[in-house]
Amino acid sequence: MRNFLFATLTIAAGGLIIGGMPSATAALLTVASYDMPNGDGGAHGGGANYWDGNYNGAGNPHQDGLSGGYLSGGTGALADGVIAANPFFDYFGLYPTAPYVGWLASPTIKFHFASAVTIGEIKLYVDNCHCAGVTSPSDIIVNGTDYAVPNWQYASPPLTIDITGLNITAKSVDVELVDPTYWVFMSEAQFFSSAVPELGSWAMMIIGFGGVAFRLRRGAGATAATI
Repeated sequence: MRNFLFATLTIAAGGLIIGGMPSATAALLTVASYDMPNGDGGAHGGGANYWDGNYNGAGNPHQDGLSGGYLSGGTGALADGVIAANPFFDYFGLYPTAPYVGWLASPTIKFHFASAVTIGEIKLYVDNCHCAGVTSPSDIIVNGTDYAVPNWQYASPPLTIDITGLNITAKSVDVELVDPTYWVFMSEAQFFSSAVPELGSWAMMIIGFGGVAFRLRRGAGATAATI
């Protein structure tokens, strides 16, 4: 009877293991605003003005960051939901309101949320064309922690940098793009909450454990009767 009970528990538990832990979802967090040096452009040798031209906060969105242009309290290209599908040069006719913002120096961008959030994942959409001095950042520094980007050395425009396994609870977060060459371009930054199990998955798991408990109780009763 002990062997029967052990086998029953193993099979039931095995079903849970095969199914894995409950399915988890990570919600896309809404950026309330971000502060940063504006992109750079013709005043510093750029072929166009790679500014955040539609930025709706304080500061001059038509002045190079290296010339003192600093943006704060608003949002623009980096949080508008538009992810560039092509290298930066395919948008020459659209600057300074193209999907990308481009910097000559390593920008630090402070993203703000309406209230404290727990961030589990960050996705950054950058250009990595290795043309005209444009590459992906070589490192991403999040609140002082360095996350190396080994694939920045390979031309694969555009590139998604996906930083997972985070556990940052805050109302704002600093993201620095470390420029390894000449220019860095980014079209969008996305932040996701820490994954939480879906309600339906929790329900199925509870039912599964209930089934195991029921079988154990029946087996225990049968054992007592046999004895």
